[in-house]
Amino acid sequence: MSRFTILFLKMTVILMGLPAIAVCVFAVFALIRDNPDQFPGKMQVSDIGFFTAVIPYFIALYKAFQLISYIDKRTAFSELSVRALKKIKYCGFSISLIFVAMEPVLYVMAKQEDAPGIIVLGLVVIFASCVIAIFGALLERLLQNVIHLRSENELTV
Repeated sequence: MSRFTILFLKMTVILMGLPAIAVCVFAVFALIRDNPDQFPGKMQVSDIGFFTAVIPYFIALYKAFQLISYIDKRTAFSELSVRALKKIKYCGFSISLIFVAMEPVLYVMAKQEDAPGIIVLGLVVIFASCVIAIFGALLERLLQNVIHLRSENELTV
């Protein structure tokens, strides 16, 4: 791959993390402003769920950044890449599970605020993270097959 493509992919991964960091920072400031004496005593289940979902999101972004670095170093067909894809797969499924567990809370929030879009937003996150996890699993399997064929080919004289 060209240097520009690698740089573009790395910048894309970084830009994907910036909105999540911004939301987390503003949410923490809002929690502190609302409860300056009891922080985090009045955190709601939705806040805990969102902050919990951010952890696997950043792990997946870090592993995607590592995967791009492996491609840049021409070591894309290695066990390191398989492990990175496996972690991305697990992170995608864990984000889905966190949001599936939060869906009843989102339903209550939507009913209280009269905003049914909150439920749809939760379903979109569940679907998107499942798609990423399944795609990571497919790439992991494909990469394992390529590595296996490559090792067989090196043994053939």
